[in-house]
Amino acid sequence: MTRKTARQIAVQLLFSMDLNELSAGEAFELFFSPEHYETLRGEDTGFEEQPDEKALSYIRRLVETVSEHLPALDDQIASYARGWKTERLSAATRAILRTALCEILYFDDIPEGASVNEAVELAKTFDSPEAAAFINGVLGSFLRAEKPAQTE
Repeated sequence: MTRKTARQIAVQLLFSMDLNELSAGEAFELFFSPEHYETLRGEDTGFEEQPDEKALSYIRRLVETVSEHLPALDDQIASYARGWKTERLSAATRAILRTALCEILYFDDIPEGASVNEAVELAKTFDSPEAAAFINGVLGSFLRAEKPAQTE
């Protein structure tokens, strides 16, 4: 399984946690239940195989890190999504922004540009072209302000 697919699964887990007020453990249990995962196979070719240990470890690390740092991530989103309160954003946009910011802030092994590009692509898949542009703008503003030496 590619990291791209693993990231997509993490976003879906975070989306589900947000909408259903689930813990990471509850979301994992429900998402990876044989019955649920089987339904996903019919909906998306990315789910033809179960995640291997490496992919599952990444998914778990990402979801748990987002959960652990949720208030700080939401504060960053609120700071750079000028004119938008985090709770007014769609659940998909929140999940994607949280995932990308988490990777940028806490995952040294992932290039920032990859996190931004993947976030934009995820928005195109799970939200709208407008959401993709919005996410790109929020993440770009964050990088210019918080990591200026790396973006010049």
